[in-house]
Amino acid sequence: MSEPRYGVQSMVDPLRRVLIRRPATTGDFAAADWRQPDPARLIAEHEAFGALLESLGCEVTVAEPVEGMVDSVYVCDPVWTCGQGAIVLRSAKPARVGEGEAMVAPLEAAGVPIAGRLTGTATADGGDMVWLDNETLAVARGYRTNAEAHRQLDEILAAEGARTLRFDLPHDRGAAHVLHLMSFISPVTHNLAVVFEPLAPVTLMQELQERGIGIIPLGEDEYHSMGCNILATAPGVVVVLDGNPNVRRAMEAKGIEVHAYQGGDVSLKGDGGPTCLTRELLRRA
Repeated sequence: MSEPRYGVQSMVDPLRRVLIRRPATTGDFAAADWRQPDPARLIAEHEAFGALLESLGCEVTVAEPVEGMVDSVYVCDPVWTCGQGAIVLRSAKPARVGEGEAMVAPLEAAGVPIAGRLTGTATADGGDMVWLDNETLAVARGYRTNAEAHRQLDEILAAEGARTLRFDLPHDRGAAHVLHLMSFISPVTHNLAVVFEPLAPVTLMQELQERGIGIIPLGEDEYHSMGCNILATAPGVVVVLDGNPNVRRAMEAKGIEVHAYQGGDVSLKGDGGPTCLTRELLRRA
C-alpha cells in the first residue's frame, strides 16, 4: 500500500509534508497592514525558513508567488487541511479575497484533493482553527471567522466523523486588527500548549483543563512579538521566530526542542509567524 500524501487531524503529529509559497515583492504592503519589507531579505528569509523545515524531515512543496497579493505568503489562512484533503476558505479581509482559490492549483499539483469550499456569506481564516484531537477542531468566532463558516465546516467535517467546537474571541483591538485563535495558543506536544492567558476564552481554558493539557504561560511582551506563534514539526519539536527568550527557555525546561529562524521581514513586518507561513499537507505518527 502506498504512503498517504495528505491528511491533517493534529497540530503536533510528525509533519511529513508541507506547502509554502514564495513571497510577493510587488503590491500594496501598506493596504495589507505590512511594514514595508526589504524584497531581498523577504525572499532570503523565506528560503531559509523552507530549508529549516526540510532539515527537520518535512517534504516541502514551494508554490510560486502571487504578485500583488502580499499576504499570500501566509498560506495557513486561505485553506485548512483535514483528513479528506483541503478546505478552501473565504477571507473577511479585503486584501486577501481570492487567496483561497489561488491555492487550489498548487494543492492539486501536490496531490491534495479539495474536500470542500466555504460559500455564500461564510468567512474564515485558517489561523482561527486548532485541532484538539483527530475528531475535534476548535474554531474561533470573531471578526475573521463567522457563524456561517462554523455551520459549513461542520457539514464538511462530518464526512470524516469530526466536529467543531466554537470559542468566541474578545474584541481586543477591533476588526481592523487581526486576532486569531492561534494568536494565543500553540500546542507543542499532545498534552502541552503555549498560551497567552489574558486573551484566551474561559471556555477554551476549561476545555484544555478537562483534556489534561498543561499550559506554558506567555508574557505580554513576548505575545506582541509573536512568541505564541509556534509550529510543531513533531511532538516536542518546534519552530519559532527568533527572539522571545523567556518562552523559549520555558519550553526547553519542559524538554521541548526549539529551532528558530530569522523573520524580521517575512514574519514581523507582516505579522505572520511559522504557523502562518505553512500549509500542512500531511501529519502522520
